[in-house]
Order: sequence, then C-alpha cells, then structure tokens
Amino acid sequence: MGGGSDDHRKIHWVDWNTVCRGKEVGGLGVRRIREFNLALLGRRCWRLLIDRSSLWFRVLAARYGVEGGRLQGGGRGASMWWRDIFVLHQAGWFSDNVCRSLGNGKHTLFWSDVWIGGVSLSVRFSRLYDLSMFKESFVFHMSHLGWGEDGGAWRWRRRLFVWEEQMVGELLLLLHNVLLQVDKADKWLWTLETCRAYSVRSAYRIITISPPLVNPVPVADLWHKDVPLKVVLFAWRLLRDRLPTKENLYHRGVLDKDSILCAAGCDLVESS
Repeated sequence: MGGGSDDHRKIHWVDWNTVCRGKEVGGLGVRRIREFNLALLGRRCWRLLIDRSSLWFRVLAARYGVEGGRLQGGGRGASMWWRDIFVLHQAGWFSDNVCRSLGNGKHTLFWSDVWIGGVSLSVRFSRLYDLSMFKESFVFHMSHLGWGEDGGAWRWRRRLFVWEEQMVGELLLLLHNVLLQVDKADKWLWTLETCRAYSVRSAYRIITISPPLVNPVPVADLWHKDVPLKVVLFAWRLLRDRLPTKENLYHRGVLDKDSILCAAGCDLVESS
C-alpha cells in the first residue's frame, strides 16, 4: 500500500506479503494471481480424478496415453496447458490432500492409488510393484484373484528372494482386514473440506498458508459487514501503525526531528 502523488516519491506503508495474507492471520486477503491460478488449475486435476468417463478425459488419454491408470505428460510435444496440469497433479499440496474412499474396488488401482495406509502400495512396496504381473489391476480384480497367502493375485516376473517374501508377508498383514462393499462405488475425497469435494478456496488457502503476524489485527472486531470498506482499511492501517503521522514520516526521512510534534500544541510527538 503506497501513498504520495505523481510528483513525489511514493511511500510504501505495508509490504505486499502482508497485504496478501489472509484476513484471519492479520492481512487484507488480497489474492496472489499465480497461486490463485494454481488453485483454479487444481479444479481441472480434480475433474480428471472423479470423471474419467468424460469426453475431455478420453481425448487426453488418446492424445498423451495412460500408464498405470494415469495420464502421461506427453513430453515436449504436450501443450503448455497440459504440462501445467500434469505437474500440478503431482504437486504435494494437491496429492497430499486427496484420498480414496474404497467401496467395491472396481475403480481403484491396487498399486497406484492411495487407498490404504496413507501412501500408494507402489511406493510403500516398490520392489513388489516392479515384479508384479498385475501393475494396472484394480482392487476388485486383485481381491477376486485372491490376495491371501499363495493367492492368484501374487504372480511375479521371477521367483522372489527371501527378503522380498517378507515384504509380501507385510503386505498380507496390511490387507488382512480389508472388506469390499459391493453395493458402494469408490470415491475420491478432498480432505480440506467437510463435504469432501474440491474447492478453489481451500486449495488457495493451503497454497498460501502462512503463520499469523506477530501483532495481528483483531479480526473479529475489524471485519464487520456493516462497516464501510474505507473505514475498515483506515482502521487496519491505524492498528498496524501504518498511517502518515509525523512520527512515521520522520522515521522514513520525510520530516526532520523538529517537525514531529503534534500540531495541536500539546508538545507530544504526533503518532497513531
């Protein structure tokens, strides 16, 4: 926030990072364009997850290919828009806040999707994933083959070593209490909303998350719907001591020390 005129050097009273902080942590809640655009792109990523039968998903699948149940990046030949979407889909703020609610298992990839244990099985048991003959199978298919000891789901490219068989035992323990719900479809959940659906608001908040200011403005008293915005902004600057008082102008080199006393003749420094 700046002051002054075209004929004089403007004074920036509040740094831009403070202005862009959320109101709940003492800022003005001005949106950052780049981060807000990422939150909007995140909505496209969400649609890729929940609506794989849509026309645009099928077009992307035909154009860039699908591997392990996921769309591929397409390399240098991909459009700039798709490259941004593809990178964003793997970004921590998005992938860390998406989880799979298992129903009948017919649309949940056994190895690639995060549906048990908080991390995909292809990451937790990467060695077994590399050796599996069913890399792109769904949970329902693996359950149908049998994932108990010596079950048909455990077909490997070669004979396992002893330490790899121990990993299989760990995987069996993890799957021991898994029960599929035949009358319920699998669903993707967005963990940042109580309705479990993606929202630009919650995504923007997690992207721009920042700690509260040292001396935050009392939000409950300041942001009131019946108070004009101009008055709110003035009060916000007042509480943060960012008004052009003589004391502040002196600290910024605009006035000399002899000119900082109150104009009312009280012999005190004019401050907020």
